[in-house]
Amino acid sequence: MNAALENLLTRRSVRKYRPEQITDEELNAVLEAGTYAPTAKGTQSPLIIAVQDKGDIARLSSLNAQIWGTDTDPFYGAPTVVVVLAEAGNRNGVQDASLVMGNLMNAAHALGLGSCWINRAYETFELPEGRELLAKWGVEGDWIGVGNCILGYADGPEPQPKPRKEGYVRVVK
Repeated sequence: MNAALENLLTRRSVRKYRPEQITDEELNAVLEAGTYAPTAKGTQSPLIIAVQDKGDIARLSSLNAQIWGTDTDPFYGAPTVVVVLAEAGNRNGVQDASLVMGNLMNAAHALGLGSCWINRAYETFELPEGRELLAKWGVEGDWIGVGNCILGYADGPEPQPKPRKEGYVRVVK
């Protein structure tokens, strides 16, 4: 099977991570793949922020958990969180940022890293505390959170795929 297709078919969301940080080389490769995601009219509109500061990750996790209504870590102990933002008011911003998220996760899998899309980025960065984090990271302007891509080394085997549901695909000729 083609290696790219095999990568797409075997990637799974990882929800348990070892504590050690990924290498700079791995992070940079994943981030570069994110920048090559297709965007409407080639505008490269999303903003990608890689967060490895433990304090900032703890704050993000706390805000996310608060929104989710849980007291557990929604980032599952991952040592890196890549926040993907879209320009507020950009008609294609969420779609563009979603494609970035997909590239990040697929690149991570190709490198042997675990990843998972964690929701509630929109709500997180609507909160004053979320806006404070953006300001701390030097983000100016009006942005909305689209996703948090957690990255790290899986602690255990990746989950097995569920069978594909009946009627998932329709071909019209």
